[in-house]
Amino acid sequence: MSLGATNVFRRVFVGLEPETLEQLRTIAQRSSYPPKTVLCREGETERTFYVVVEGRVIITRQQNGEEQLLNMVGPGGYFGEMGLIDDQPRMATVTTLTPTTVLELTKESFDHILEDSPVLAHSLMHNVLKVSRRNDKWLIDELHNKNEDLEKAYIDLKTAQAQLVEQKRLEKELELAAEVQRSLLPKHLPSYPRYKFAAYLEPARLVGGDFYDVMELDGEHVGILIADVADKGFHAALFMAVTRTMFWQAAHLSRSPAQVALAVHQGLFQVTTQDDIFLTAFYGVLHRPSGRLTYVRAAHDRPLLYRPGEEIEALTGDGRFLGILPDLELAEHTIQLQANDRLILFSDGVPDAFNMAEEQYGNERLIQAVERGGHLPAAKLVHHLADDVAYWQQDAPAFDDLTLLVLEVNA
Repeated sequence: MSLGATNVFRRVFVGLEPETLEQLRTIAQRSSYPPKTVLCREGETERTFYVVVEGRVIITRQQNGEEQLLNMVGPGGYFGEMGLIDDQPRMATVTTLTPTTVLELTKESFDHILEDSPVLAHSLMHNVLKVSRRNDKWLIDELHNKNEDLEKAYIDLKTAQAQLVEQKRLEKELELAAEVQRSLLPKHLPSYPRYKFAAYLEPARLVGGDFYDVMELDGEHVGILIADVADKGFHAALFMAVTRTMFWQAAHLSRSPAQVALAVHQGLFQVTTQDDIFLTAFYGVLHRPSGRLTYVRAAHDRPLLYRPGEEIEALTGDGRFLGILPDLELAEHTIQLQANDRLILFSDGVPDAFNMAEEQYGNERLIQAVERGGHLPAAKLVHHLADDVAYWQQDAPAFDDLTLLVLEVNA
């Protein structure tokens, strides 16, 4: 719909004298614009008043980095009246939505008519106040939104600060746990002409509860231990320290692996009331003169026996976790070690390792790695296996300790 200039100004300035309407029509410049033309831009200073004769424009403003639609103006509508009052920058951007024709009045030409027409001045002030109220509402809404954003940001900041404090506390706890774990591992493993030992432990990002030990019990017997506490952090490290001490004390009192493991099992009930912390363990006693190894397995991963010319054997034996249920039965098993045998003990961090494709390393790959390197001395074999797991993992994070203990039997 297209409106005549006089009719347009009569709608905008209600009650205006015919002479003044004619003056406005005479000085108004009629202009036509294609779609997507910016008539005035937010933040820029411009002194022109626009009245839409034909077409449509949209009024937008930037808020939080996004364009917000404020209004849509069609024939008979107007915008830019504040440019006739002051020299402040535009508060919004006006863009043509369709082919649009407008009447444009500059501040200079408008001022000449304004001096001679009180009705025009009154009508203009009425329109300005109406726009001011609308702008005030925009500003109040924007202020309300900003206050909500500030309140949310404050809450987020407090939460982040609390998380940072907690993170630093956990980091300190993990440092202490790692220190405890390192201090409990034997600095040197016993070595005999016929028997050699080698071990490897790579802590995960979160310190776990893996530990191992090789204990000289007397002139003929050696205790061999690998265990995994089912917990993480400083609590697991303390539990590991207590458990290792219990094993050491019980092992020096008895040469029966079952009696030693049961003594540790009963002792754990006296030092903890929690039912969510326990451990798996493999404990064996090697009689060095005969090569006979007697052992118990308390839910720990089955050690692998490498013997040249034969298939790799996973040791038998069943038993529950230590420290979780009072009644526990552990059966002892015995194997006869021979020259050139290799016994590989490991924690679940080995088969449970994942690569970047979230594929598990698994027992089959471990067996294949043992087949390839079983002939190596213990010190080289343990690193061969650790390197094979690391090559599989690549840059994937480790979520559990990786522990290996190898016994080499010589002629």
